[in-house]
Amino acid sequence: MTTNAPRPEVLRYTAFSSAPDGGNPAGVVLDATTLDDSDMLAIAADLGYSESAFLTAPPEGLDGREGRAYTIRYFSPKAEVPFCGHATVATAVALAERIGTGELLFATRAGAVPVEVSEESGTLRATLTSVEPHIEEIADADLDEALAALGWPEADLDAAFPPRIAFAGARHLVLAAATRARLADLAYDFARLEALMHRLDLTTIQLVWRESATVFHVRDPFPVGGVVEDPATGAAAAAFGAYARDLGLVPEDAVLTLHQGEDLGRPGELTVALRSGDPRVRVSGAGTRIS
Repeated sequence: MTTNAPRPEVLRYTAFSSAPDGGNPAGVVLDATTLDDSDMLAIAADLGYSESAFLTAPPEGLDGREGRAYTIRYFSPKAEVPFCGHATVATAVALAERIGTGELLFATRAGAVPVEVSEESGTLRATLTSVEPHIEEIADADLDEALAALGWPEADLDAAFPPRIAFAGARHLVLAAATRARLADLAYDFARLEALMHRLDLTTIQLVWRESATVFHVRDPFPVGGVVEDPATGAAAAAFGAYARDLGLVPEDAVLTLHQGEDLGRPGELTVALRSGDPRVRVSGAGTRIS
């Protein structure tokens, strides 16, 4: 940041909840023009949220309405990440409060991400559309290491949900628990899991338990971001939607509900929409200002 430049305002919003004490908090800087990488990392570290978002002018060639298109970058307390769903939702809600609901377009490191903000019964909701996803298998040795770091016996996995690495803007390892009790019991080796995730270029581990055909409970360890657990993870929700469709676990046209944050005392709800003929995944949630 230049010496004489005023420090930009840092907003605090939560995503995937209409209550300030629910969902996943994010820092939002609506004008980060004067900030360099070290400034953004320092702000993210000072806030201590899993991610914070920083807006600057859109790159040349980005489609989108004037005044409603931006470059967005995301920083955890430890590093920049290519894409973050909850900080995108938080930023979109913050913008909608200032420039109105409607369409936005964000240029991320992962690609262009459209977002639609609407108001429902006085609550702002944002729907992001992911970049095109892909799924890949994980090597047996890497899976063994992940389970060892988590302290999960392989017998505690749901055999109907094969472990995979899923991408919809960032890479996540999807592991399914056979019971809600297994999902609730999360006490992992932080350093060991962090080392594996760095080696595999993973952003979080997406841990899921299936309650019904379209309802899931999820948790996301995030040691590479310097956070034990992410309270609500939009990027992982998008990756999980692509994973579930790719493996035929849900219909090509489906709306899934993901509950996250209950085990942390910050309940949130993520809606994942899949459309036949469109590989992208839509993730929706409410958002509100914290302070």
